[in-house]
Amino acid sequence: MSNMPALTLAAPRPGSNSLMPAAFLGLGTFAIGMEGFMIAPLLPTIAADLGMSLPAVAMLVVVFTLVLALSSPVTTVLTGRLNRRDTLVLAMAVFTAGNLVAAFSPGFGTLLLARILMAVAAGLYAPGASALAGALVEPEKRGRALAIVSGGMTVAIALGLPLGSMIGHAFGWRSTFLAVAVMGLLAIAGVIGGVHRTAGSGMAVSGFGERIGVIRQSAILRLLAVTLFWSIGAYTAYPYIAPYLSSVLGFGAGGVGATVSLWGVFAAIGVMTGGALNDRFGSARVVAGSLLLLAAAFLAMAASTLLPAGFALVPILVAVATWGFSVWSFFPAQMARLIAAGPSSQASVALSLNTSTMYLGFSIGSAIGAGILGAGAMWGIGLLAGLSEILAFVLNKYRI
Repeated sequence: MSNMPALTLAAPRPGSNSLMPAAFLGLGTFAIGMEGFMIAPLLPTIAADLGMSLPAVAMLVVVFTLVLALSSPVTTVLTGRLNRRDTLVLAMAVFTAGNLVAAFSPGFGTLLLARILMAVAAGLYAPGASALAGALVEPEKRGRALAIVSGGMTVAIALGLPLGSMIGHAFGWRSTFLAVAVMGLLAIAGVIGGVHRTAGSGMAVSGFGERIGVIRQSAILRLLAVTLFWSIGAYTAYPYIAPYLSSVLGFGAGGVGATVSLWGVFAAIGVMTGGALNDRFGSARVVAGSLLLLAAAFLAMAASTLLPAGFALVPILVAVATWGFSVWSFFPAQMARLIAAGPSSQASVALSLNTSTMYLGFSIGSAIGAGILGAGAMWGIGLLAGLSEILAFVLNKYRI
């Protein structure tokens, strides 16, 4: 705390064209990404500790993603006239408080309430941080500023699953929420110290009418439909990677941790490579290729449930690596298509709608996965996820 006055004095003022504010804003997206990605391998541990079934505990994922999808556009519009930096600080404070409540929650009800708080806060912070980062620099640096803010999420993709698994299994699942709360406090200090209080003053925030006007455009609507089915498939499988590995391969905590680390590494490679592939081959080809690879990975995971564990090991590990790579190589190319689908003035609205659509799909997918898990049909997770990606590919290619 003693460093705060110096940090505040050093904060770049609006118009300085420095990329440092974007880096400080990225601390918040990193904390949000860590919390969102770390919970998947811990669901069995939480279920055992609370004496609940795994599908019931999976509601922590379903409710979080649904609340984020529905609340983000509402809170963004309602806070549009408030000071931008202070709004982000408030959002990160609520997010941090939610993690502290989760860490000390006496039961499932309190834990679920904590995740709802986190979802509302994350839905306000993430788009606000990206918008502010883009507004603080000249147009020629805007792409780099946005990449820095989203880079926090990219790093979280690579680290969230393995770190969540390691910390949770070593010190208990509550310790992971404490770790994220510490990251949240660092993010608050970074935003206060690294972003000037008047940053973003006068920024326009799109109202509900403008958002509805954008979503009515057929090109945008089709792309959002592709995002929806991509995200449904992704989250039909993602929250249940730990029970899948335990059931099909007999993996314990060590095996699960190593496999999700593999997923995380290839996910980070995918999100970084996706942008480069987009520039070289075009977004349409990258999206199509990513969806086909992702569908193949999920279907291979479904088929591997029919094999003995010894024979299934290599196909599953290859499928997990392909899944991690392709699910995130899709993302930058899809964002590029949304930006190019309409006038540049509508790009931020289109990307915001894409985020809400993505989290809505995450909610639907995680609910489907919970139902499949409850039915004991482990093979169905990969099958339904693969079919969803195939539908996304068809919508993307044939413009249904």
